[in-house]
Amino acid sequence: MSVHRRIVLLLLSCLFLAGVLTFQSRTAPSAPASASAVVPASADNWGLAFPQEGASPVGNATVEDLAQYGAYYLGDTSQKVIYLTFDCGYENGCTEAILDALKKHNAPAAFFVVGHMVESAPDIVKRMVSEGHIVGNHTFHHPDMSAISDQSAFQEELESLEKLFLETTGTPLSRFYRPPQGKYSEENLRQAHALGYTTVFWSLAYVDWYTDNQPSAQEAYSKLLPRIHDGAIVLLHSTSQTNAQILDELLTRWEEMGYTFASLEDLPAL
Repeated sequence: MSVHRRIVLLLLSCLFLAGVLTFQSRTAPSAPASASAVVPASADNWGLAFPQEGASPVGNATVEDLAQYGAYYLGDTSQKVIYLTFDCGYENGCTEAILDALKKHNAPAAFFVVGHMVESAPDIVKRMVSEGHIVGNHTFHHPDMSAISDQSAFQEELESLEKLFLETTGTPLSRFYRPPQGKYSEENLRQAHALGYTTVFWSLAYVDWYTDNQPSAQEAYSKLLPRIHDGAIVLLHSTSQTNAQILDELLTRWEEMGYTFASLEDLPAL
């Protein structure tokens, strides 16, 4: 592995870690939550609480308040439908197996990529496009976007990735945006909305991003099966060996529970 790649991976790991502790504490079953949660005016981490397994979790902002800014964390809760999304900070030898499983199940997904992923794995990114998946904007450098109040600086992070993606694939980047680390503020939501982006958080995830401490298949199933719910927007990381190994079986189990898979393009109108 080159020195440059080691440095990049270390920086990305640190960025993910910065948001991990808050995310972990807020996704615990006992985490406090309020059904009247509103969009925080100051910077915050996206977080969830699961008062009841199998039911929609409570976010730290409501569906209605997020809708003001064209943002989602849940899809159509009247249908047994799942929206699959993957955050792609870098290629770790797992993405092609993930794409294989999605193709086998004819399941659309959204891959939120950063600049390094497009630069270092252009053929895989092109495969995402050719197989009909959404490729969304996770920013070029994966910074804490909630710390950026200047609209032009915020815009540069998104547009620089748009430019690279278009140059690499010949197709425009989809207008779906996921804030790095789930860090956001009300102003961030306004900024993204003003640029024509739909901000997409998530309603189900698990700790899958530590590449040197991957969960077992059983640990993954214990989080992802009982907590699945109608209209779930599922976040998985494409760097995870566990995800690559279990995705085929995981999709099969969800299908056996009566679920189908939909594209973010099919999210209900706000």
